[in-house]
Formats: sequence, C-alpha cells, structure tokens
Amino acid sequence: MKNKMTLWILVVLLLLVLAFMAKDLFLSKNAHVENVYEYDLKELRKVDSLKISHKEVKQIKIQADEIHGIAVDLNDQIYVTTNESVLVLNSNGEKVNYLKVRGVARCITVAENGNILIGLGNRVDIRKPDGSLRNSFLLPGNKAFITSLAIADDNIFIADAGQKIVHHYNIDGEKIKEIGAKDIKEGIKGFVIPSPFFDLLMGRQGELWVVNPGRHAFEAYNVKGEQISSWQRTSMSIEGFSGCCNPANIAMLSDGSFVTVEKGLERVKIHLPSGDMKSIVAAPELFEEGTIGIDLAVDSNDRILVLDPVKKMIRIFEAK
Repeated sequence: MKNKMTLWILVVLLLLVLAFMAKDLFLSKNAHVENVYEYDLKELRKVDSLKISHKEVKQIKIQADEIHGIAVDLNDQIYVTTNESVLVLNSNGEKVNYLKVRGVARCITVAENGNILIGLGNRVDIRKPDGSLRNSFLLPGNKAFITSLAIADDNIFIADAGQKIVHHYNIDGEKIKEIGAKDIKEGIKGFVIPSPFFDLLMGRQGELWVVNPGRHAFEAYNVKGEQISSWQRTSMSIEGFSGCCNPANIAMLSDGSFVTVEKGLERVKIHLPSGDMKSIVAAPELFEEGTIGIDLAVDSNDRILVLDPVKKMIRIFEAK
C-alpha cells in the first residue's frame, strides 16, 4: 500500500512539472520574442561618444535615381557614379562635368594623370580627363561583376565579386594575371564573397590592399601577385567586423590608416595599418537603418567623404 501511495505521489509531481513546462513554453507572453542565442543589434548600434573622432561638416545632395560609387582626384574633384552617369563636382559640391555612361556605373577610381576608370557590370571604361572615351574592355566569364577598381601607373586591378578574384590588366585592356586565388602551398585561403561587396585600393608603398569580406580580413599583395601581409578582425564588438561579409567598402588616410564602412551595422570607423581600431567616424544613428552600399573616399586634407545612397548625398567628415 505504501509503495502504491509513493507511486501516485510521483505521478502527480511529474504531471505538475509537465504543466509548468507547458505553461512556460506555450503560454508565456514573451516566449516568442526571447532568444538567448540572438545578439541584439540595437545594443550593437550604440556607440561611446568618446570614441567618435570626427564631425560632419558638409552635405552635398545628389540629384539621381541611384548613386553607387565615389572617388576623389588629386585636385579634390569629386566623382559620383549613378545608374546612368558620372557626376564630376568641385570640392564645394558644384557640378563641373557630366559623363553619360553605357550602363550602371557601380564603381570608379581616378588615376594620377586624370584618367577615369569606371566599372559597369563586366566592363571597364577608361575615360580621358576631359571625359572622352579612351578605351574599353570586357572581363571574360558569365559571372563577372566588377565592384572596385584601383590603378598604379599602367596597372589596373579589378575586384570581380562574381568570380571571387582580382584581375590584373594593363591600361590597354590586356590581361596580365589573376590575384588571390586559393593556393594552399602559398598559404592563400582565397576570397570568400557571399554578397557583391568586394573592395580594393592601392597602399602608400605601391602595394595592393584587398578586402576578404567573408573572412573580415585585409590582404596585401605586391605587383607580382604575391601576398605580403594580412590582418583579420572578426568580432561582435566595435573593434572588429561581424556579419556575413564586412567591411563593405574602404578608403585610406594619408598615414596609411584604413577607413571602413559596414553593412548590417552602418558605421564608419578608422583602423590603424596594424588592423587595430583607432576611432569611430560616424555612428549608425546617422544613417537610415538597413542602408546598404555606403561608399567612401578621402581627399587631400584627409576629409572623409561618405556616399549615402539612401539619403542621396555626400556627407563630409573632418577630424574634431
């Protein structure tokens, strides 16, 4: 009899435990929104004001349906690519030229001699300083998609997000080689590019810096295509980069520091040449949440030009 009583007590206790579990799982008002494994983007968007090194000093509105890329030449003229043109502005934002292009101009860079290189899908157009067409060439491959361009003398480096490779061409459109392909023997892991954000630029010593966005890494190559340096910062904190593929775009200051912008968390930062974060230029609160495609440029005075594709403006930041 005593054993039966003990058994019934255990059954009742078990039913009570199951009832409390069911209530917690199915009747709790907050159960459907709470996830201990999900990080809070709202918290990550908060920035310590003491870490902000720059202030916004000017805004230049751009009249276009879409804006994609920005560059600055040696005379601090500003170039903005749109869905059908390249706008050329002086440093005050006044229009000085308008170049009609054949397709959507997604990226741009300007050579020291004034030649203008424009990426349009799988095609590179090279314009003379006056805007007239010098020459044009196509990248082979059905998946070719140009997201960034850099030039050093007659060497053109092309970031191809579609084929996940950097192409090295000469100014006349002749292919020299490919850079950054996976090579286990040489310790090159290859580019991881989950989305069409793949940026590159020329460093102060003539080296080519390429973002490996899926790895949150920067890789430097010499003109021979050999990797000579790299750094990586994967972190949910402000000091690093997170998400599938960041940083989305970069620029370089005169001291060799990198200016970076991310997607997912719209923030502009400065990282030292070593990769360590130095400061914040613009906090996420300055941008519309969900803004994708922010581009960057730096002028001769180290002013940071931020192309905001949602508000359709160039936002200029100076050090405080």
